[in-house]
Amino acid sequence: MARVRLTVAQRREELLGAAVRQIEEKGVAAFRISDVAAALGVSNALVIYHFATRERLVAAAFAHAAEADLAQLRRLLGRRVPAVRRLRAAVRWYAPTGRAKGWRLWIESWAASLHDPELRRVAASLDQEWKAALARVMAEGDAAGEFRCPDPPAAALRLTALLDGLAVQTTAYAAPLTRAAMLRWADAALSRELGLPEVPAGGAGAEVAGSEAEPGPDRSPGPAPAGSG
Repeated sequence: MARVRLTVAQRREELLGAAVRQIEEKGVAAFRISDVAAALGVSNALVIYHFATRERLVAAAFAHAAEADLAQLRRLLGRRVPAVRRLRAAVRWYAPTGRAKGWRLWIESWAASLHDPELRRVAASLDQEWKAALARVMAEGDAAGEFRCPDPPAAALRLTALLDGLAVQTTAYAAPLTRAAMLRWADAALSRELGLPEVPAGGAGAEVAGSEAEPGPDRSPGPAPAGSG
């Protein structure tokens, strides 16, 4: 049976999807162009034709995966509801136990970008988009008098730094934190940045090893963060 001929855009989409799956399975360090070619039954030359080098393919695959989470973040932050509701929804979704799919890839990219300038450039650009999107809504809420946030960019940086750190703990180290505990910590951090009363902390520390974890939402194979992503 003849293989269906794809457009250039469709072929790139297919190659990027395969690259994301291979990177998630093998990690960036072990990933090779030949992995994508073998997974799709195409030649190495075809992959090279579209992306030229392994480094460009890795960077493009990471951006491809992370953009899906960015699109969802924009939808959450663009709703016609008060800024504080949008921010809480975004933080709970972005948290390591939320629906953001790209955390494994984000962590892979952080490590690999130390030696890959192209990936570092892409990852830094996407990271700035996350922070800028949150900062814009923080500024809107401050201007509307919903809360007090005198320095939205700094607040967004502190907040995402906490969530990034939690992602490393749970994704890389399998820290024994329940979903309920982490969402409470994320909500409390947001409240502090907005000058709002914090969610009561009662028992967050008790929801670590030995307690029954609250079931989290289903995750599709990723991105992410892309599982900020």
